[in-house]
Amino acid sequence: MKSRSSGNERLANSYRWRSGLVLGLVVLGAIGLAARAVELQLVDHGFLAKQGDDRSMRVVKIAAHRGAITDRNGEPLALSTPVDSIWVNPQELNDNIDQLPRLARALKEDQQTLARRITSNLDREFLYLVRHMPPEQAARIKALGISGVYLMREYRRYYPAGEVSGHVVGFTTVDDKGQEGLELGFDQLLNGQDGVKRVIQDSYGRYVENVESIRAPRPGRDLTTSIDLRIQYLAYRELKAAMQEYRAQAGSVIVIAVETGEVLAMVNQPSYNPNDREQLKAGLYRNRAATDIFEPGSSIKPFIMAAALASGQYHPDSVVDTSPGFLKVGTKVFEDEHNLGAIDLATILAKSSNVGTAKVALSLQPEQIWSTLTGLGLGQVTGSNYPGESAGMLSNYAHWRPIGIATLSHGYGLSVTPLQLAHAYATIGAGGIKRPISFEKVSGPVAGERVMNAKVARELIQLMSQVVEKGGTATRASLIGYRVSGKTGTAFKSIAGGYSTDRIMAVFAGLVPASHPKLATVVVIDEPSRDLHEVGTLAQGGTVAAPVFASVMSGALRLMDIAPDDLQNVPPAALVQANENP
Repeated sequence: MKSRSSGNERLANSYRWRSGLVLGLVVLGAIGLAARAVELQLVDHGFLAKQGDDRSMRVVKIAAHRGAITDRNGEPLALSTPVDSIWVNPQELNDNIDQLPRLARALKEDQQTLARRITSNLDREFLYLVRHMPPEQAARIKALGISGVYLMREYRRYYPAGEVSGHVVGFTTVDDKGQEGLELGFDQLLNGQDGVKRVIQDSYGRYVENVESIRAPRPGRDLTTSIDLRIQYLAYRELKAAMQEYRAQAGSVIVIAVETGEVLAMVNQPSYNPNDREQLKAGLYRNRAATDIFEPGSSIKPFIMAAALASGQYHPDSVVDTSPGFLKVGTKVFEDEHNLGAIDLATILAKSSNVGTAKVALSLQPEQIWSTLTGLGLGQVTGSNYPGESAGMLSNYAHWRPIGIATLSHGYGLSVTPLQLAHAYATIGAGGIKRPISFEKVSGPVAGERVMNAKVARELIQLMSQVVEKGGTATRASLIGYRVSGKTGTAFKSIAGGYSTDRIMAVFAGLVPASHPKLATVVVIDEPSRDLHEVGTLAQGGTVAAPVFASVMSGALRLMDIAPDDLQNVPPAALVQANENP
């Protein structure tokens, strides 16, 4: 009996001891939990709240809309369309690596390639997977709900006119920053400022709440250019057709409004489509009309006549004896195709007499010629601020020698850009007032600098009009109902050791209507190669470039509703047809 009581007592003692131990452990655990709760709530609250915000709260960019570029009539030349870019947090996505096959299939990428991209960038928190995806495709990626995969709204540049306006408008980088052309020249105007906001997002990257706006986006401003897309299309079409017909290497056409200095059209061949980033190669997107220099050949001869008229030594009816058809200056002999004998200044231009022009130039003071050329803008940029524009090359008259003056008088020994040459002719057309070239649409009168006497400019325009008349070198530049003033140019290209005999630049520069010029246009065709013997090398400017001028101007004058100034010479049949087809 005593043994049983002793056993019960030991059992009771053991039970009390275990119960006390358990109770003690429970109390200690409760105390520890309470202490931890106090620590988390009071001591570590700020740290934990920040960690929680870091995982659910993000500072995101609000993409700013880049300004649109339009032609002078509001037709779009460059627009920004909304797109989505896919980006990932490699660290976060690596924790869900089992989702990678689904992502690779949705992106139509190789799974192993995608895996290497993710795992090789685990030290980063941001990695682009796809830039500029159409929103409907990006929505399908987002619908997968893969943690670590996010969308970012951006804008992609689109050029509705494609290669027709590609050279003048230029293009942007993938980040929507101006890279070439007007996109670069007016980047500060067009480029807006991205906004920033703080948001809360869930584990799938979906925005739950906009917490605050840190900085509102500032959209870029629109640019209304001087370009008339209708004339731009005309110039593009006619230049491309001439390039194909004569199998030329390159070409440019520029149309300038005489009264304002606005560039109404500027096209080049070969061209490129700025919507296709694979075509963005320097050889294609270089704007030859503003950046490439060439020796202008006989298209410079009217400027020599302007210097002669300004000197007072010559008048429009002055006669120069070109017999016997050649002129020796130093060791160099300058020849005309035929002995033209005693001819006036108009005939010198109409027949493009090298001998007559050289004799006139040599009779003038070098400073007088240099002053006229620089006054017309040669050797200087045009004031257009177009990116990459060249100033050409014109040496100071102090370095000129007789043979250099004779050579310069028919377009060698100096270099111009097509834009420069067009600017010079526009200055003549404006009565001797040089206005800066503008790629922005302007309103109202534009101030300019008088660089030529108005009487000299009028006389020169009259002299140049005979170049396009019967017997001149540019009859194919004539227009029904309009008087045209202009000059052809055929410059042999320089090669090692001298000049080529079969590689030329064919040029025509002109003004219409001649009685009150509104448009100045230059056409340059580089190395036309079809049937040189058939068309005659000395007539290349008039045969190759002049018809392009006529076609472009015929349409431009009609589109701009510029009144004819030569109706008395319009054939009756043409007038009847015009009345029947208004």
